[in-house]
Amino acid sequence: MLSRRFFTSLTLAAAALLTLPARAEEAPDALVMRIANDVLDAVKADKSIQTGDVRKVIVLVDAKVMPSVNFKRMTASAVGIHWRKATPEQQQRLQEEFKTLLIRTYSGALTQVKDQTVQFKPMRSKPDDTEVVVRTEIRGQGDPVQLDYRLEKGSGEWKIYDVNVLGVWLVENYRNSFAQEIGASGIDGLIAKLAEKNKADAGRS
Repeated sequence: MLSRRFFTSLTLAAAALLTLPARAEEAPDALVMRIANDVLDAVKADKSIQTGDVRKVIVLVDAKVMPSVNFKRMTASAVGIHWRKATPEQQQRLQEEFKTLLIRTYSGALTQVKDQTVQFKPMRSKPDDTEVVVRTEIRGQGDPVQLDYRLEKGSGEWKIYDVNVLGVWLVENYRNSFAQEIGASGIDGLIAKLAEKNKADAGRS
């Protein structure tokens, strides 16, 4: 079970993703910096998000976050070795349900943005790297929160495919829980479990 602090910290993960797709000439750290600063300002200025308008945030996340994420890779990594055993139809359902799960997770967290700021740590990469980690720290009330991003460069642009919150990589965390569910009830069982949770979360929004 993930802690409340983990999910609250996903606020900044969402905020750092909410933007238009990356420009190809932009360095990965510059991309995340621009997104984080622009979006935090936008969220803080949006009264409807601050008062908990989850539906509005869901639309915003779906439109602005997903174009900047390699979601197929994220889902395949979360499912792990079982991904190749899934049929194309199962892979598509897994992506759809996992996407809905993450959007609703981010949407709930975004309503909690207050006075946080993002501090960026020096990049440790080479100019010809195609995969990098951008390391940041979220500062506001309470202790600083570690928030890092894994990005890959494909087709001339950088895309995010994993997020590290408080020392836990999101994909790795889900891989463990997904593997348990697949072991117990198969790939269709995991799909059904995700769909059930998404339906329950939708009923509360």
